[in-house]
Amino acid sequence: MKHKHLRIRIEQCLALSKASNCPRRKFGALLLDPERNVILMDGYNGGPRGGGELCGGDVCLRDELAVQSGTRMEIGCHHAEMNVICNAAASGVATRRAWIIVTGEPCMMCAKLIHHAGITRVIVVDGGYGGANGVQYLERHGVEVEKTAGPRDPRTIAS
Repeated sequence: MKHKHLRIRIEQCLALSKASNCPRRKFGALLLDPERNVILMDGYNGGPRGGGELCGGDVCLRDELAVQSGTRMEIGCHHAEMNVICNAAASGVATRRAWIIVTGEPCMMCAKLIHHAGITRVIVVDGGYGGANGVQYLERHGVEVEKTAGPRDPRTIAS
């Protein structure tokens, strides 16, 4: 995939993240066919399909309960990576040999999903989520991880 096309896809992924209704952090994910340079599926983090409140409504229950990053995965919204892979499965779209762009480092749960879905490359918009993540898991299992410049997570910027 040409660099200029990848930059456009990154911009599209960042725009998609704005669809999230999570009060804590908005994530987007795009599943790509790198050979044809097309978007196969998209996803963003948020509540259950068809409606329903997020874990804490207008506040992030993970923040309210001071849940340590990478723990208590039952608390919180559906992750963008999870949504894009599930959307692909529900629509019969193959994920094998696809690439995924994500607006932050995947957590361990999402890293496992990415690996087992046969996705071969993860492009992380750097400066996103910086907590406990599954980047090392992906690399150990042969999934290429590339970080690229992006907006900073406001929680990680010193005042």
